[in-house]
Amino acid sequence: MRNVDAAGLGIGDDYPPRIMGVLNVSSESPYDPSVYDDPGDAAEYVDEELIGEGADIVDVGLESANKKFGVLSAEQELDRLDTAVETIESVSGDAVFSIETRYHEVAEAALDRGFDMVNDICGFADPELPEVCADYDVAVAKMASPPDLERPGAIEEVDDIYDALELNGFTDKTILDPAFGGWSEDKTTDDDRETFRRLREFRGYGYPLLVSINRKNFLREIAGRSTEEALPVSLAATSMAVERGAHVIRTHDVKETRDAALVGEAFARDRVRTPTVEELDVTTAGEARRHLDRLGIDTAYAEDAVVRTFEVSGLDTPARDRLLNESGKYGVTAAEGADGALLLVGTDGALRRLARGVDEPEAVSTALSGVMDGLSEQ
Repeated sequence: MRNVDAAGLGIGDDYPPRIMGVLNVSSESPYDPSVYDDPGDAAEYVDEELIGEGADIVDVGLESANKKFGVLSAEQELDRLDTAVETIESVSGDAVFSIETRYHEVAEAALDRGFDMVNDICGFADPELPEVCADYDVAVAKMASPPDLERPGAIEEVDDIYDALELNGFTDKTILDPAFGGWSEDKTTDDDRETFRRLREFRGYGYPLLVSINRKNFLREIAGRSTEEALPVSLAATSMAVERGAHVIRTHDVKETRDAALVGEAFARDRVRTPTVEELDVTTAGEARRHLDRLGIDTAYAEDAVVRTFEVSGLDTPARDRLLNESGKYGVTAAEGADGALLLVGTDGALRRLARGVDEPEAVSTALSGVMDGLSEQ
């Protein structure tokens, strides 16, 4: 996993989680506490509510991403840029300033006028945008999106989201965002939850991850909360996201989110990382498959990349003996407990081979069918 330098701010596995606070200079944005059209008021908000509460990055939006509103043109975004620039010039605190845009013209103008990085919610649908970021040597957050400047994040299937992140390549300072939220009518909260469950897979490209999950519907639905009541579920998910490998958390609730992110970091796995060796954050065969693909290795090896452990009980003596005797032939370790329960330990591939190879007696076949059901969930 490479680290990214964002105007002197380190982002990646070697650094603590970074908090990206949000400022909107678009009157149509849905979250009122972050919306300002007066540069002085906006700068005060940034100093007190964002940087003052622990934001490392301030992301300035020029238009609402709400699908109920039409997409602004580059010219319309440029018309709003003055307010954004006057705001960051008036801020007294220290932070990295990010401009949220889908257009290379806006990104270039913003970088020329004091912004430090870019947040592209259309994932390089404008092929000149990554060229601008590379030329200016700035970090760029790239959100998964169709190749369409008017349809940010409108992807449902997790595999399609992963593949969409490749659109028009990467810069050396790319940060990947798998895109959570209701970006299209077809994208459901179930789609978002599946994306979150599989968050580690997005580390497969080897770039830092950004997640924007603050008060999102897919979390609110779980607890039955309104947007105003949704902070607790956002914080729970923030800790989980950091534990699963997210590096930047975009939020409107900076102070609370910072604390939740630090908790997630404290309980994340300790993994070996030296100049020549990196222990990959892999807990499922699907996650392993992403890294194998990146390295150009046959993805069939993914089934042998993760060890699983199952307890099997209720077998009679002949069935237990059969499993104990046969397991080693397939690369599975089997051990018997004092109460007759068996512990089966092996990779996904080894356990599948055992299940295919041993189907007698019926009690063994039934037990291994349950093991297969567990493997199919990965």
